[in-house]
Amino acid sequence: MNILFATAEAVPFAKTGGLGDVCGSLPRELAKLGHRPVLILPAFRQVFESGIEIESTGISVEVPIGQKRVQGKLLRSQLPNSEVPVYFVEQADYYDRPQLYGENSEDYRDNCERFTFFSRAVLEAIVALELEVEVLHCHDWCAGLIPAYLKTLYNERPPFDQIASLYTIHNLAFQGNFWHWDMALTGIDWKHFNWRQMEFYGNLSFMKTGIAFADAVSTVSPTYALEIMNPPLSCGLEGALQHRREDLFGILNGADYADWNPATDSFLGDNCYDVSNYETGKAACKAALQSEVGLPIDPDKPLLAAVGRLADQKGFDLIARVMQQWAEQSDAQWVILGTGDPKYHQVLGQLAADHPEKIAVRLEFSNELAHRIEAGADMFLMPSQYEPCGLNQLYSLKYGTVPVVRATGGLADTVVDATPQTLDQGSATGFSFAEYTSLALSETLSRACSLFADKPAWQQLVKTGMKQDWSWKTSAQKYGELYKQIVEHARRGVLQ
Repeated sequence: MNILFATAEAVPFAKTGGLGDVCGSLPRELAKLGHRPVLILPAFRQVFESGIEIESTGISVEVPIGQKRVQGKLLRSQLPNSEVPVYFVEQADYYDRPQLYGENSEDYRDNCERFTFFSRAVLEAIVALELEVEVLHCHDWCAGLIPAYLKTLYNERPPFDQIASLYTIHNLAFQGNFWHWDMALTGIDWKHFNWRQMEFYGNLSFMKTGIAFADAVSTVSPTYALEIMNPPLSCGLEGALQHRREDLFGILNGADYADWNPATDSFLGDNCYDVSNYETGKAACKAALQSEVGLPIDPDKPLLAAVGRLADQKGFDLIARVMQQWAEQSDAQWVILGTGDPKYHQVLGQLAADHPEKIAVRLEFSNELAHRIEAGADMFLMPSQYEPCGLNQLYSLKYGTVPVVRATGGLADTVVDATPQTLDQGSATGFSFAEYTSLALSETLSRACSLFADKPAWQQLVKTGMKQDWSWKTSAQKYGELYKQIVEHARRGVLQ
């Protein structure tokens, strides 16, 4: 099928989170299955800094934004290691900025205008580039207006009358809500600014618009699809989502094993390994990591890791409290990598200064170090408040680094808690807990460390996790099936 991805992010061109990983990996896997995906992104400054060749198409598009008309140029590249075309909408006033969405913890004030332009430019690019499109796959709030345009301003204009839409929610908490008068920028009739379609507590909501107008809605794990039906994870959109209940699907994200595979990971040097020799490989990676971050080299002390955005949502309030307690009572070592909320910079930095023999903190983002942490740590912590899908737990399983997670969203779908029963059955892959408290995390880590001391049991747990296949292949097949249903829905008006 011919699928057009409309997204603000796709690795390696532009990324702030998991959205970029999905849109950089899923199209390549779809192409392997015989589909014909194409991507369109804004030409952010980050795109030109990616180091990948980008060329001009010589084609421009012009769209109305409120009372003015704005022009953009179309550029072209392709996803590395594939023949998947990638187009960019270049408009320097909108996209030539230091960051994608905002700076200094503040969104850009004209984000509504920036992504209204992008949404209409995507549709105009279909005509200008003569793209054949059966399904327009729109990702997150930045592309939320596109399904509405297909059903309103463009609905009787070929080829748009033959294009179906899928709207994927990657994180419902980021909704693209704007001042109601910004509705005038979209050109869509004000009659659609109502509680069923585009209005959300008096504001214009791109997220709600996508949910309301798309032929189908998906999100990035089956459990998250259920969780967002009700508060608190519905983020106020429970009515819109329950209205689309029959058209809402949860498809788990996959891991890109071309980038995240300990058998081929160039960041591990001579210490690569797989399930057959993981004991030797991980031991070498653990010693190398301990040396790199300044911790005592000791194979017998459990090394606990966390990598990512330092934020409440990721459970760093729980991690910080448990680290404080454990630093005084346990021999476990900790390594933390990431940036985020300044309060966690201060708290975690102070813990590392107070306990340098047990805690190493790197307040930065380093892709190379992230890989070495996945390979060298014994356990990986993800005690998230909510987690639509999560990718690090999938990487951890592949690297033989046992995930310790809170059972929410994709974490609940991918990690089997190590209980006496699941250990006996050989199905356990990690540790999980339900209650969002530091006590629950601490008790779960105690369970994990107790099993860590039982070498045969730990080896079984690690090997079971490493043998899991969370690649994009299965997920891409499910998307392919959903695309087919959506096209049939658009033609018959009933989604099976």
